[in-house]
Amino acid sequence: MSFVKDFEPVALGDTTLFKPIKIGNNELKHRVVMPPLTRMRAYHPGNVPNDWAIEYYDQRSKRPGTLIITEATYPSARSGGYDNVPGIWSEEQIEKWKKIIAKIHDNKSFVWVQLWSLGRKALPGALVRDGLPFVSASDELYMDEARCEEAVKSNNRQRGLTKDEIKQYINDYVNAAKNSIEAGADGVEIQCAGGNLLNQFLDPISNKRTDEYGGSIENRARFTLEVVDAVTEAIGCNKLGIRFMPYGTFSAMSGGQEPLIIAHYAYVLGELEKRARAGKRLAFVHLVEPRVTNPFDTEGQGEYNEGTNDFAYSIWKGSIIRAGGLASHPEEVRKMVADGRTLIGYGRFFIANPDMVDRIEKGLPLNKYIRETFYAKTKEGYTDYPTYDEALKLGYK
Repeated sequence: MSFVKDFEPVALGDTTLFKPIKIGNNELKHRVVMPPLTRMRAYHPGNVPNDWAIEYYDQRSKRPGTLIITEATYPSARSGGYDNVPGIWSEEQIEKWKKIIAKIHDNKSFVWVQLWSLGRKALPGALVRDGLPFVSASDELYMDEARCEEAVKSNNRQRGLTKDEIKQYINDYVNAAKNSIEAGADGVEIQCAGGNLLNQFLDPISNKRTDEYGGSIENRARFTLEVVDAVTEAIGCNKLGIRFMPYGTFSAMSGGQEPLIIAHYAYVLGELEKRARAGKRLAFVHLVEPRVTNPFDTEGQGEYNEGTNDFAYSIWKGSIIRAGGLASHPEEVRKMVADGRTLIGYGRFFIANPDMVDRIEKGLPLNKYIRETFYAKTKEGYTDYPTYDEALKLGYK
């Protein structure tokens, strides 16, 4: 284990990144955000967060006033398809989340639960084992050849959601949002990025429907906006954020190869701003930067250099979290936070650096992360990364 060698840390404590900002009802002490980081440590069966998660979130919320967005969490069993991802629909799940959230609040930090549904990203064999269908926006439009082969082998072929099923999913998001608030969370974030179900409806590469949920940009955005409206009605707009990845190609999304991709997201952001001006402004919009189009790429690989998320600022007038490869680009962060509405999410390096906020503020070296343990079922690579002071004692160089 050692510090990262290939870039020079820069102290950002003198920037707007370390000025307070209000997000929803939360008075943040700074604008360094821990974004959602899937870790695959939940118990199976049951999708209950394991006991390690309490320590993991405790370690990363020690700096008072930090905004923590949890790992992606299933609103319902039908939303799943990976065994070791947590859910928030059962009493057992909610009880464990209460303990995690209480620990974060004990540290005087804030926590928002990210909600996702996998759709065609799910493993069809795992779904059929649990008596669940393999669904997406459209029939037989698979993410990759491996999903297709597994769907055929398990006799669980991909099909498009019916309109009644879409309503069920919307209700699932509502119930999960209520459960999150019941567990003590400060809010929830809807995941409409990374090729997940809502993203599959929004993107023309995965949505070939001919009903009111397909075809035009307005129709493809309908599901996402209906979820936003329903969750807003249930818990309030100031407890809701949403995440997009306009240039992402992960999970076979269009990314920059679609000439109208900015138009798609501009429309959705415009609809969110329209709601905001009617008194229902979401707490934030969360955008993944084009330098990360696939989270499985190593640092610096897969960057899309022909687009920027700057367009969002001319449409959406609320707070914006920007995330994606920014730990190694402090000069870009300095420029981004010059706009007073901006917060910065640091993902993979927040895994390896529980005291990430302090290191960004002071320009301290960063621990290397171990990619091989991101999704391992172990405490190693989860709760054993040292703080900076601990790293020095361990002989890090």
